[in-house]
Amino acid sequence: MVVPYFKLLKQRNFFLLCLAQIVSQFGDKLTQIALVGLVASVFKTSSSLVLALVFVLSVAPVLIFSPVSGVYIDRWSKRKTMYICDSLRGLFIILIPLFFLKPRFFPLVCILIFLSSSVGRFSLPAKMAFVPQIIDKKEIFLANSLISVTATTAAIFGVGLGGIIFDNFGAQIAFRMDSVTFFISALAIFFITVVEKKKFLVEDILHLGKDAVDKVKESFVWELKEGVKYIFNSDGTKYAFRTFIFLFSYVGALSTVFIKYIQNVLGTLTKDVGFTTVSLALGILLGSLVYGRVAHKLLVKKVINLSTLTASIFLIFFTISLKVYPYSFYAIFLTFILGLMISPIFVGVNGLIHKESKDALLGRIFSGLEFISHLGFLISMFIFAFLAYVFSSFTIMILIGIIGFLCSLIFIFRDDKNRRK
Repeated sequence: MVVPYFKLLKQRNFFLLCLAQIVSQFGDKLTQIALVGLVASVFKTSSSLVLALVFVLSVAPVLIFSPVSGVYIDRWSKRKTMYICDSLRGLFIILIPLFFLKPRFFPLVCILIFLSSSVGRFSLPAKMAFVPQIIDKKEIFLANSLISVTATTAAIFGVGLGGIIFDNFGAQIAFRMDSVTFFISALAIFFITVVEKKKFLVEDILHLGKDAVDKVKESFVWELKEGVKYIFNSDGTKYAFRTFIFLFSYVGALSTVFIKYIQNVLGTLTKDVGFTTVSLALGILLGSLVYGRVAHKLLVKKVINLSTLTASIFLIFFTISLKVYPYSFYAIFLTFILGLMISPIFVGVNGLIHKESKDALLGRIFSGLEFISHLGFLISMFIFAFLAYVFSSFTIMILIGIIGFLCSLIFIFRDDKNRRK
């Protein structure tokens, strides 16, 4: 099962891209954990309010820049975009511990967090749009599953080791290590050898002169309209957008109640939440490996629809059975199974876009996906957070499972109807 993945990793360019992703993803999660620890140590009171601000500053650039970043990504060299972005993120992160030692310097850190997240909005779509340039079309699903696996693995280690690094070595070391990961990622991408037709337009950045600015704006608006028009006229891309907004809205709704439910049922504050989160990630990792191996033999849309349907049913079973059998090992086992069920969704949607979309528009498509998915996440998070004040976490979990089940049925019947036409 793993032999095709090793063959894929023998390709120098793809190996360097995966290496860059592993170290940068690890650094991303290390940053999150280090910020949590640093906020708690610097702000002795009202730390939850400060953490909320940090979260908003990390997510806000997704909504601000994702609708427009794809236009520029499709113009520029994806490789250059990635290593420049990672270099800038490394620079921003290394500056954080220099200013975040006292509460009065917190506004400066807010700016650095916002800048780092903003730069990341160009890096991720560029990476996803870059994959078809270094991988054959027949290997797209294998490549996407391996990308998903490496990202998940790095995230698990980043979360798991981040707290240990911070507790034992302090904030200075944690942020320095994080900064180094981004510089390593930039170096790995720099050594990728590929010929790209796209060229960097200086006027996009400098905007020298009114006439130049007007031309850039006119060109930008035209390209943005072209991207939006293609998204709504392409069945595969429309399907991907629908699936992503549904999935991330689902996750956003669960994020407000899952932790509370685990705490209430199992009676611990952080231990079981951490175990179940890691178990879910491991399930996604293994499922991505298996699905990537057989994806080319299956109907992608059908697999995605069935995954969302069965995962919704299983969420209801998970909620009820854990209430009856409140044991840690049982919860870990159930979340692992849930991870296996939802893993084909991530791999399948990305592979579908790579397979059916125009290469020249991939930057706009993936940046649009990032925007719409995070918007759905935030909206559903606030809606179900409000409902959580009225209903119990058990009731909300069941409600989310029922809504997911009904939406999945509608998607299945609609897609079957479209296939018959």
